[in-house]
Amino acid sequence: MAHRNFRWAIALLLTITTYILNAQNLPQLGKSSTADVVAAMTLEEKVNLVVGGGLNMPGMPGAAAEPTEAQKRVRGAAGTIVGVPRLGIPSLVVCDGPSGVHPFPNPMSRAYYATAWPTGTLLASSWDTTLVRKVGSAFGQEVKDYGIDIVLGPGMNIHRNPLGGRNFEYYSEDPLITGHIAAAMIKGIQSKGVGVSVKHFFANNQETNRSTVNVIASERALREIYLRGWQIMVKESNPWTIMSSYNLVNGPMTSQNPELLNTILRKEWGFKGFVMSDWFGGRDAVEIQRAGNNLIMPGIPPQKQAIIEAVKNGKLDVKILDQNVTDILNIILLSPTYKGYKFSDNPDLKGNARIAREAAAESMVLLKNDGTLPVRPGTSLAVFGNNGYELIAGGTGSGDVTRMYTISLADGLYRAGYGVNPELVLTYMQYIEEENRKRPKKTMVEEFMNPTPPINELFVSNDVVARAANTSEVAVIAIGRNAGEGTDRKVEGNYTLTSDEKAFVKTVADAFHAKGKKVIAVLNIAAPIEVTGWRDQMDAILLAWQPGMEGGNAMADVISGKVNPSGKLATTFPSSYNDDPTAKNFPGIEFKDREVPGMFGIKQHEAEVVYAEGVYVGYRYYNTFKVKPAYEFGYGLSYTQFTYGNLTLSSPTFTDKLGVSVTVTNAGKVAGKEVVQLYVGSPTGKLDKPASELKGFAKTRLLNPGESQTIDFTLTAGDLASYQTKVNSWVADAGTYTVRVGTSENTLQSATFKMAKDIVVEKTNKVLVPKVAINELKPVAKK
Repeated sequence: MAHRNFRWAIALLLTITTYILNAQNLPQLGKSSTADVVAAMTLEEKVNLVVGGGLNMPGMPGAAAEPTEAQKRVRGAAGTIVGVPRLGIPSLVVCDGPSGVHPFPNPMSRAYYATAWPTGTLLASSWDTTLVRKVGSAFGQEVKDYGIDIVLGPGMNIHRNPLGGRNFEYYSEDPLITGHIAAAMIKGIQSKGVGVSVKHFFANNQETNRSTVNVIASERALREIYLRGWQIMVKESNPWTIMSSYNLVNGPMTSQNPELLNTILRKEWGFKGFVMSDWFGGRDAVEIQRAGNNLIMPGIPPQKQAIIEAVKNGKLDVKILDQNVTDILNIILLSPTYKGYKFSDNPDLKGNARIAREAAAESMVLLKNDGTLPVRPGTSLAVFGNNGYELIAGGTGSGDVTRMYTISLADGLYRAGYGVNPELVLTYMQYIEEENRKRPKKTMVEEFMNPTPPINELFVSNDVVARAANTSEVAVIAIGRNAGEGTDRKVEGNYTLTSDEKAFVKTVADAFHAKGKKVIAVLNIAAPIEVTGWRDQMDAILLAWQPGMEGGNAMADVISGKVNPSGKLATTFPSSYNDDPTAKNFPGIEFKDREVPGMFGIKQHEAEVVYAEGVYVGYRYYNTFKVKPAYEFGYGLSYTQFTYGNLTLSSPTFTDKLGVSVTVTNAGKVAGKEVVQLYVGSPTGKLDKPASELKGFAKTRLLNPGESQTIDFTLTAGDLASYQTKVNSWVADAGTYTVRVGTSENTLQSATFKMAKDIVVEKTNKVLVPKVAINELKPVAKK
């Protein structure tokens, strides 16, 4: 008996020893080749890596019963990548969002107070890649200090239509400025050793039916407008990850389309990171994997089971799964968690607030000024409008930020030394406090599904306005508009002012003008609004967009002249909504008889939208079809004046590249910065083209009165090329090109050069082909 027990003990010891030796010999990520690590993974471990760890939010689909260690690290983070500890693969944390760190509110967690940065549209209005990279660097360090590996942003879809609900997250209607501003932000963030997930790839230009709408667009429109910015961004900034969008494009869902994710993104552009789905995006986990969408987020058990079964029965080649795993592992190797970074959980919020204030002030756009601005500190101001006392720092949804404070316009003006009319302060603050107490208490999901409308605007009585006109020197009317995830804006009462708002604006303007006093409008808005019906009543208009938590201070910096405004519009303000070429087909049609499963079990319907405007989006339309906007793309005033001179081309003919230089001089009386915009008009013999397109931009340094700076640009054949669908190629056509500097509408200097013969810049693949004919908008050919 004893002998038998001894033999069992020896066998057990040998088994344990063998296990330990095998464990010690297991490949480890970073110490062994990635291929060896993948080979050592079980099928279940591979699938756990490519399907996220679920949501750590009680009551939400996919919510884990017990949070994992990674979920505990940042409670409320949007998701995790599930590691394999035995192979040295750590779990990573990914978190919203594009305008600042934003873990979801979680009953098990403290609040994560973070910097609410200026929104994407405002930052793009700076036209300053150095400034945006500075913001990105500070943002990236904050992400890292909170223990996050990948931030879900920035967003970079095109402003196709002014009503797009998430336009505030995105940069511009133009792909060139979109691509370069996004690249600057990404380079800043990733310089701190954390990653981005750039979103939403691609043509995700509306919230209405966002997960069921099929975008029908020509290959040329997709290549020149909706993919071009992404191409610039990928080649310039090398993002760690890209997030696929909810929508379909010419048939397939973007997360299930290998033509998009493999052929274009990886083969044509050379993308080296991995692709993750948007949350609950896509409908077939196996097809998502097959398409090259590496990571499915946030991840639910049925998706894992479907992939395991597909591999076992041969419907999914394990080589595809292995490649998806490999791409993710290559990024994990770069992460702060893999490198053992000891995060402080205590970012420099004060320092970041200073950068946020600087960036907001440097990016604001002065739309109108008769000399009213700047206003001397110490002046008594009457601030009208709810928005003057309750700033809209940013939009709603994943682009929101939990911030410790928000500086309103009135507060910022008071801090800057202005006298703010006390009767108005008391009246508005009491009203806002009372109305906010009435607002229903909702969970995040309830608010997402049924957004609570903003409180009604308070229109103070005529007597109050009259007293303010008697006692205050200048009126400031604050006009606010918010937007966010899940819904698009409406025309009536959102894009336009309500009839009550228009009447109130007139009442205030008349009362102050009758006393010989000035009236300023400040626009704290998510996207363009109608201005032509009321702007003539204003003496100055400042566009602040959504300026982040320090918005009130930043607006006061501009109003006081502490900062000379140098922002320019990166999106057009139409004179009327119906002037926009997309107004006829936005947001498309919904098929009530075609039901499909939707997010959170909600029934949805198939939908489609036809991009009938083709490449004529934004200023490309207004210039070409000679439709006068309220404020054109590239427009923005300053407190000084700039002159342009000595526009010089390096050669009258183009060979492989062409140099362009122009000298800018501050001809005014105060220091300021100028955005130099380079547009090119191309020959149209073979292909209809916009009248001109932005091909370069740069911001001067701060120029003192009388000081000049010469700005240099280099044009390549790629810059001049258009996409010719018949030959699947980017081609620069032979003929005469016109170079001009100014805005999209206003030419300050111009010159021409010739190209002797066509130059084929790049041959592409025949992909993303529409399944139906599109009757695209085209200008009338010149006779």
